[in-house]
Amino acid sequence: MNDYLNTPIEFLKGVGPERGALLRKELGITNFWELLNYFPFRYIDRSLFHTVQRITGLEGNVQLKGKITAIQETGKGRAKRLKAIFADETGRIELVWFKGVSWIKNSLSKNEVYHVFGKPQRYGATWNIAHPDLIKAEDAAAMKGLQPVYHSGEKLTNKGLHSKGIEKLTFQIVQDISGKIPEVLPETIISVYGLMPREEAIKQVHAPSSAVLLEKARYRLKLEELLFLQLELLIRKTGSTSGGKSYAFSSVGDVFNEFYNNHLPFELTNAQKRVVKEIYADVRKGQHMNRLIQGDVGSGKTLVALLSMLIAIGNDFQAALMAPTEILAQQHYETISDLLKPIGVEVGLLTGSVKTKERRVIHEQLENGSLKILIGTHALLEPKVKFANLGLVVIDEQHRFGVAQRARLWKKNKLPPHVLVMTATPIPRTLAMTFYGDLDVSVIDELPPGRKPIKTVHYEEQSRLIVFDFLKTEIALGRQVYIVYPLIEESETLDYKNLMEGFEAISRSFPKPQYQVSIVHGKMKPEDKDFEMRRFAKGETNIMVATTVIEVGVNVPNASVMVIESSEKFGLSQLHQLRGRVGRGAEKSYCILMTGEKISREGKKRLQTMVRTNDGFEIAEVDLEIRGPGDIMGTQQSGVLNLQIANLARDGKIVSLARNIAKEVLHQDSNLSQPENSILREELKRILKSKPNWSKIS
Repeated sequence: MNDYLNTPIEFLKGVGPERGALLRKELGITNFWELLNYFPFRYIDRSLFHTVQRITGLEGNVQLKGKITAIQETGKGRAKRLKAIFADETGRIELVWFKGVSWIKNSLSKNEVYHVFGKPQRYGATWNIAHPDLIKAEDAAAMKGLQPVYHSGEKLTNKGLHSKGIEKLTFQIVQDISGKIPEVLPETIISVYGLMPREEAIKQVHAPSSAVLLEKARYRLKLEELLFLQLELLIRKTGSTSGGKSYAFSSVGDVFNEFYNNHLPFELTNAQKRVVKEIYADVRKGQHMNRLIQGDVGSGKTLVALLSMLIAIGNDFQAALMAPTEILAQQHYETISDLLKPIGVEVGLLTGSVKTKERRVIHEQLENGSLKILIGTHALLEPKVKFANLGLVVIDEQHRFGVAQRARLWKKNKLPPHVLVMTATPIPRTLAMTFYGDLDVSVIDELPPGRKPIKTVHYEEQSRLIVFDFLKTEIALGRQVYIVYPLIEESETLDYKNLMEGFEAISRSFPKPQYQVSIVHGKMKPEDKDFEMRRFAKGETNIMVATTVIEVGVNVPNASVMVIESSEKFGLSQLHQLRGRVGRGAEKSYCILMTGEKISREGKKRLQTMVRTNDGFEIAEVDLEIRGPGDIMGTQQSGVLNLQIANLARDGKIVSLARNIAKEVLHQDSNLSQPENSILREELKRILKSKPNWSKIS
């Protein structure tokens, strides 16, 4: 990197030690290059003006031109406010600030002509704009039509580092970077895809000459960012196991054929057939399979996993299935054991509660090879658990297990066994390609025939008696009901109180002996929780009152109603997962979303989406739009993503293109060792020098 671009940020004119320290702390900007990579998040069209008189009827942000005629500061401390009267030839409007009051007051001048940009709101007969973007007309005259807007914060604003302040600093560097920005993409990629040169793109993104050039600049920088991310993921994928080699399963085998032809409980969907073929194509190559199956609740992932395990057994290998909880492991064990009884394949169960005597038998059967399938929890990772010939590992709800835990399973054989991970959380394609870039992704996007869509409705608190009457009708028909309360860590005590109050209210409305009510929550001992869940699964209780511990839990086909209390507090993915607990039997099932009267705009969008569709992938796309990728995937995987200009919710086509370019480049030159790829290689090394797992490019 050029010495100029590495200059510490405090040496930029107008920064100094105090502002420099603030930029480091608040934005992580330590030098000129990092400031250039702090991109605007939107742009103001400075060529379009409205008048105060014409504000009525307009939506969104407007730009006005006029003078500040009066300035008034009110209140003290946190209640401090700054008001300014802004007037043009048609009328007056108030400008209001709640933050950075002292600094903003000192920067305002009465009777000076300003351009004001912001969203007008009406309070009674008065219009105002809170925290407007404000610039003197004489300064605006030198600006282009599009003005960049940068994210800031209260501490930054208090020191003059609001959006306009950041823009001024960045513009200084932009004016002085000619010949200083190194190109990082080969000429072939630039010419084939018609990309703007990197230096020009950085200039245009901070100081756009036109909307067309800005779009080209943003496209170039997004593709560059996503291409290096995909190169990293694909190289990590090929280097994730010992040379990428594993065991070749040369045929599907007699066990698979016997089960598939004579004992399959129902015809596979086309999606299930496609995924089984994708898995078989992987495992017959002798290359390590690392595949993710994602499919909605009830799409038949477990049956696909079972068929994959039978392929392993038919090739004289063993298979293991690891689940995040004992109750889920038990459920898999019971389902798979029942399915395999007719063909005599023995299945073992290993969890924390299995007694020592039974463990010894399991260990012995594993080592002599007589036990072909082992299902369990983290107990499978113990050093004592040794296989004769482990060929396939299936991991359910993979996000519950860390990479290090999964890697311990690889060491259970001389070569790493094939890995199949499953998730019932539908993930938008762009996220799957990014967060699971080191996995091949199979999607089961079809539900088995006969599964009826769950009817979802939204009721407010005042309709509770109607809801309770409906629950009594369903229970009278022999059905069972879940009632789920939110559990938010920050207010765990309050949530527990709400749960217990809800349980008492439900117990009063559904009294014994006519009704039996269970309760399950995180503060209970595991054995008590399992006891209550088993009672519900056996039909001994009519209603299960619970927190989200049942999000991934027992399969109760007889449960036909899911009531979600304070549903506005849940994320879309969680609402969809909870809804998937019902609709597993032959009867019509329902999901009832209960809320108070006041719901945020985002909350309304989540509820409307749930009522409108049962499609988990559509729900995942809306969730991505609302929350963004980081929140969806959680902090565990946040290290994968540090995107500065690309947006996975909106840039799906660019993600796909970047993936394809990266695949093509690595297909031709797996180590980026050819001369034309040297700049890719050097930039990738620069990006990844702080990351520990970099062994493939050196």
